[in-house]
Amino acid sequence: MSSNTTEHGEHFNESIVNEVILEDMKKNRIDHMKYLPGMETMEESDVMEQVITAMNAYDYDKYTEKDVRRALEHDNRTVEDFQALLSPAALPLLEEIAQAARVETRKHFGNSVYMFTPIYIANYCENYCIYCGFNCHNKIRRAQLNAEEIDKEMAAIAKTGLQEILILTGESRIKSDVKYIGEACKIARKYFKVIGLEVYPMNSDEYHYLHECGADYVTVFQETYNSDKYETLHLAGHKRIFPYRLNAQERALKGGMRGVGFAALLGLDDFRKDAFATGYHAWLLQRKYPHAEIAFSCPRLRPIINNDRINPMDVHEPQLLQVVCAYRLFMPFASITVSTRECERVRDNLVNIAATKISAGVSTGIGSHVEDIEDKGDDQFEISDGRSVDEVYQALLNHDLQPVMNDYVYL
Repeated sequence: MSSNTTEHGEHFNESIVNEVILEDMKKNRIDHMKYLPGMETMEESDVMEQVITAMNAYDYDKYTEKDVRRALEHDNRTVEDFQALLSPAALPLLEEIAQAARVETRKHFGNSVYMFTPIYIANYCENYCIYCGFNCHNKIRRAQLNAEEIDKEMAAIAKTGLQEILILTGESRIKSDVKYIGEACKIARKYFKVIGLEVYPMNSDEYHYLHECGADYVTVFQETYNSDKYETLHLAGHKRIFPYRLNAQERALKGGMRGVGFAALLGLDDFRKDAFATGYHAWLLQRKYPHAEIAFSCPRLRPIINNDRINPMDVHEPQLLQVVCAYRLFMPFASITVSTRECERVRDNLVNIAATKISAGVSTGIGSHVEDIEDKGDDQFEISDGRSVDEVYQALLNHDLQPVMNDYVYL
């Protein structure tokens, strides 16, 4: 227990002060299940209730090898089949599951693998998420690109041949308001055929505005569907409101987006339950909105700035492959993205089996694609695959896969 002396000679105990501050934060912490003013409530939707009820009832230990084999025999997998495929009983059959997933992938996507890259245009954040490199209490270099800088970055990315871009910001409505993101979409439309967003959750009218500005799809990481665990990880900011985040994809579809992406950050909580909730959430929304294009990401925890305690190996490679294959067998038409959180060996393996989308030429920092942008911001997390667009393109060809730069044509 350490003790310090102020410039005026008063003595104070640093540990006790920190405990008092922490206790005060707890007392003033907002209820993570109650909407804040201005948040669209989606009272007419029961999707969240269905997802949480099903996840809480999911007992993956009850499934046997027989259940897994039955799931593999089906042409159209049920929710029960999906649960079996995510269970521990499925791991000894992972080779057979991967073969089945590969057949399903080739049936619906052929040898095509779609390429894109993310662009981080700001890293200011108002949330206190203890596992994230952008969280508002981390001492990192913050930056925000202006319109001219965004244009330069996007022009440089477009020269690589990519025709799809994913725009990301830190979750700050003050620094990255809806109009700012909309302007970025308008700039992106000059260079790219497909524009995705991975920004803070919004109301349906805001999503409609961004769609009018050029955005095609929205991805939201729920992080974990366990609301109790979610509450302990998200200590402050709008992201703390669990139901507002969970219903973001439905609001995006109401706002006119043609596609939505789903993900849990594997390793934050029980990954089997989180993977099931992610898949079931997507399945329910596709049944409710048949026109919606569905996508999955399967990120695992990565080391972040100012946090050396995160162990990214909590979910091992066999478990990651199991989740990806289960998504493919349950929702065969869904796009599945494998990110640069994974090393090139893992990424190449997953696109050979079940993943259909891969990022390339990636940086998670701000202003990293051109040299003349000053005040570059720090990265959100450490990437594992730093290959260029050309290198990823060639790797796909080497595996007898067809790189695709654009999967959508506007008439």
